[in-house]
Amino acid sequence: MEQGHRPRKQFGQHFLHDPGVLARIVAAIRPQAGDRMVEIGPGLGALTRPLLAHLDHLHVVELDRDLASRLRMDFPPEHLTVHETDVLRFDFGPLGDGLRVVGNLPYNISTPILFHLAGYADRIRDMHFMLQKEVVDRMAARPATADYGRLTVMLQARFDVEKLFNVPPGCFSPPPKVDSAVVRLIPLPGERLLYRDEKRFAEIVARAFGQRRKTLRNTLKGLIDEAAFQQAGIDPGRRGETLDIREFVALANA
Repeated sequence: MEQGHRPRKQFGQHFLHDPGVLARIVAAIRPQAGDRMVEIGPGLGALTRPLLAHLDHLHVVELDRDLASRLRMDFPPEHLTVHETDVLRFDFGPLGDGLRVVGNLPYNISTPILFHLAGYADRIRDMHFMLQKEVVDRMAARPATADYGRLTVMLQARFDVEKLFNVPPGCFSPPPKVDSAVVRLIPLPGERLLYRDEKRFAEIVARAFGQRRKTLRNTLKGLIDEAAFQQAGIDPGRRGETLDIREFVALANA
């Protein structure tokens, strides 16, 4: 038990408690008084407290009603707004533009959360997350590596992704069975979003990595013809894992 709260496995609760790691995260975020910031999964408030030492106000999204109640008791409403809801259903739009999003994300739903937030990229200034190290390695991967895949391409098409540092299991209570890592994501400016049709881009990426061992000619059959491959300057005999972001964009636009 942690401060009288029993971590709930269904919510993927692992509470960060290491003061050194917390200080490194806050230093990476560099919160300023006027920032419009929202924390996902504040839990027992280990990161919430040092953030509020710098911020005028903080929004938090917490699904666990017991933890949400504790947060309301621990922090005055003029400094902390608690949104007691599932982050996958939360509308970040009303919080305004220039959002800074932070959090120790539940590892069991981290990828859906990242895709959900990508839909608000035009309203976000930056994001700093604690995630499973394996996921962060995939997010920051380069082409033709084992970690490079659909998650890599879809995120790097919208964000600059930077892995900051690793965090061992012992920094959490209870300790997870995997290593963790902190990552920074900064939305690309509008002029760098080169694909014209986001839905088509997502479909091509998903199919290209659906069967990694097959060539693009086979995985994209019925979606892209030989003329489009030629127009994009892509050899259809290549596999999806060898294409960089700009090449996927070229295929989508062709």
